[in-house]
Amino acid sequence: MSEAAENFTVPKGALIGAAAIVLFAIGAGATVRLTGYGHSHMTPPAVVESVDLTFEDSPNGLVNIYRAADHSLVRSIHPGESGFVRVAMRGLARERMLAGVGSAPPFVLARHSNGQYTLTDTATRKVLDLNAFGADNLRAFSQLMPGPTVGTANEKHKDGSQ
Repeated sequence: MSEAAENFTVPKGALIGAAAIVLFAIGAGATVRLTGYGHSHMTPPAVVESVDLTFEDSPNGLVNIYRAADHSLVRSIHPGESGFVRVAMRGLARERMLAGVGSAPPFVLARHSNGQYTLTDTATRKVLDLNAFGADNLRAFSQLMPGPTVGTANEKHKDGSQ
């Protein structure tokens, strides 16, 4: 190798500067995390309608969805249908398993004043913004609400027609 490559040294000032930048970034992150200063908070819109639901897997592959208040059956999802509901619930069930929580606490499906739908796990406090997954996936969950479903003929169009 050449002598220049063997005798390569980084100036002491550059190393000190790099270390200072790293320490500043860690300190700033810790300050925001511990004090909340500089952290933005969004106020969620008001809930217009909500329902507490429990989900149960049956041995024959059905996913039964019950209203938590009276354990009345809301819907049964057969194998091969409503894949998004299955995937979302599997993910939330995994979070519960990691937290050591069973399937008894209900999930809250809520419709907000701005049209947003959320699914909240009351056990882990994890919230899914269902609008973020597209209209078809949102419709799969909105059908579990007692009121009108997203994208149905019951909805009014922007021009006021039905």
